[in-house]
Amino acid sequence: MRILHTSDWHLGKNLEGHSRMDEQEAFLKDFVHIVSENNVDLIIIAGDIYDSPNPPARAEKMFYDTLKKLSSNGERVTLVIAGNHDNPDRLVAAGPLARDHGIIMVGTPKSVVPIGNYGRHTVVSSGEGFIEIHINEEKAVILTVPFPSEKRLNEVLYGDMDEEEERAKSYGDRIKALFSKLSENYREDTINIVVSHLFTMGSEESGSERNAQLGGSFIVDSSCFPENAQYIALGHVHKPQIVPATEKRARYSGSPLEYNKKEINFKKKCFIIDVKAGEKCIVKDIEFKKYKPIEVWKCKSIQDAIEKCEENKDRNCWVYLEITTDRYIREDEIKIMKTTKKDIIEIMPKIVEKSNDNFDINSFSQKSFKDIFKEFYLKERKVEPQEELVNMLLSVMEGDENNEAN
Repeated sequence: MRILHTSDWHLGKNLEGHSRMDEQEAFLKDFVHIVSENNVDLIIIAGDIYDSPNPPARAEKMFYDTLKKLSSNGERVTLVIAGNHDNPDRLVAAGPLARDHGIIMVGTPKSVVPIGNYGRHTVVSSGEGFIEIHINEEKAVILTVPFPSEKRLNEVLYGDMDEEEERAKSYGDRIKALFSKLSENYREDTINIVVSHLFTMGSEESGSERNAQLGGSFIVDSSCFPENAQYIALGHVHKPQIVPATEKRARYSGSPLEYNKKEINFKKKCFIIDVKAGEKCIVKDIEFKKYKPIEVWKCKSIQDAIEKCEENKDRNCWVYLEITTDRYIREDEIKIMKTTKKDIIEIMPKIVEKSNDNFDINSFSQKSFKDIFKEFYLKERKVEPQEELVNMLLSVMEGDENNEAN
């Protein structure tokens, strides 16, 4: 069986208020070709389909249009689980209609997938957190654990275990108990897979993930995964990687786009897994294109930044400008940069102090209080004070002088 593992599409996500949906649409179009060209039997999307529980209509349309194309009239199976960004009920609402296209939606760890035909394939057995599916000539048992909040874990586990004993266990212990219980459905003659959306200790976050853990309580150890799982498809972390101490069985596929400037230093990809019952997987990477990269431009002066904007005005990229300067950047200079180069996300001045070797305290005697205050404010805050603030201070000073005269 050939499986493709992807996750964290975050459809509808913005970058500092700038829509990324044009890029996402281009990615989805290419993704359909990747699946087709590699003759994939099963697609696993390991959570965070959307960026919010209430995604834009365009994001939902892109997703369902893509699922239909991926299905190829029911010839291919697509398994989708919910992540911490997704609304489980909303995600699975189209499940009955999607079923004819070979699409399986799982919202919570307690979900039970109906037995029957999915496109041209068959779910022959299922229960809370697992399915057995026949795809072509192969049989696979897949443990399906969408984002497991503590409440959802309680719903799954408390029915079979002593409540007082279970509440005393840590989140990681309970996740391990859940996987241990579910793995009882594995057999020697089946391909044994895990798909989940959680954060594993030792994994490297990229910075754009929204924390699914509070105070570290939602972090699990890699030992929680079943030893007899041949492949563990994970979502939540945006950097593609192998989870330590899992013999390369557990992997995060990462997000398909750069969603944060901290993500620009590693490649985006998905994993294609060839697997047979009782054998080790063969895994290869498929790298994604950069549709509109995020770049950080380090400029040695304000003029250098303006010139760089002019030279690169036609480049299709998001830009963070870091400008080394010994003074604040004026509004008219910011306007020139943003007018010249579209899609500047942020302009960050790095102030270098001027030398005070020639500072003359006697020069204060030749300046007004207003000028002295403005110079002091600029030195400390790196921006000029608003006129309203200056006038307020002058009025206070004038009031004090009048009181002293009386």
